[in-house]
Amino acid sequence: MKIINALEKRRSYYEINKDMPVSQDKVIDFVNRATELVPDAFDMKSSRVIIALGKQHDQLWDNIYNVFEGQVPREKIDSFKSGYGTILYFYDMDVVEDLKSQYELYADRFENWAIQVSGMLQINIWSGLRELDIGASLQHYNPIIDDMVREMFDLPSSWVLNAQMPFGGIVTEPEPKEKEDISKRVIISK
Repeated sequence: MKIINALEKRRSYYEINKDMPVSQDKVIDFVNRATELVPDAFDMKSSRVIIALGKQHDQLWDNIYNVFEGQVPREKIDSFKSGYGTILYFYDMDVVEDLKSQYELYADRFENWAIQVSGMLQINIWSGLRELDIGASLQHYNPIIDDMVREMFDLPSSWVLNAQMPFGGIVTEPEPKEKEDISKRVIISK
C-alpha cells in the first residue's frame, strides 16, 4: 500500500539544508494540489497556507528567535533556518464564523473541524514532501509567535496559526522508530 509506505517514510527531520532534490516550482505545485484536495466538513475551505522561501524563510526563524528572547536555543532555531523553506498552516476564523451563523445546529463544531482539516493537510503535505525526498518537521511556536507572523506577512486577524513546517534537503536520516504494541491503541470490536 503506497499510503502506508509514505507514512512510514514520513519522519521528523531535524537535520535539513538548502540543497533541494526537486525544483521549488515542484514543491509549490505539490502544496497547491494537496491544499485543494484535502476534504473539509461542509466544504468550508478554511485552510490557509504560506510557503516562506529564501529571505522570508530565514527572517521568519530569526524573528521567532527574537520573540522568544533567547529562551529557545539559537542552535535549535538555526536547525530550522538551515532548511530551504517553511510552510505555515492556518485556518480562517471568518470562514468558521460564517458557517456557524449559517448552520447554528453545528455552530460549536466548526472550529474543531477547521483544526481537523489543518491536521489532515499537514500530514498529507509532510508525507508528500518525503515522497519528493524532502525532509520536514512540524513545529508549534504558536501562539507566542502569532502577532509577529501576522505582522511579517501582513495577514488578517482572522487567520489562526496552527503549525510551522521547516523543510529542506535531508542531511541525516533519523533513527528507526521502535515498533509499539498497537493493540493498546486500536481495539477491534466484533
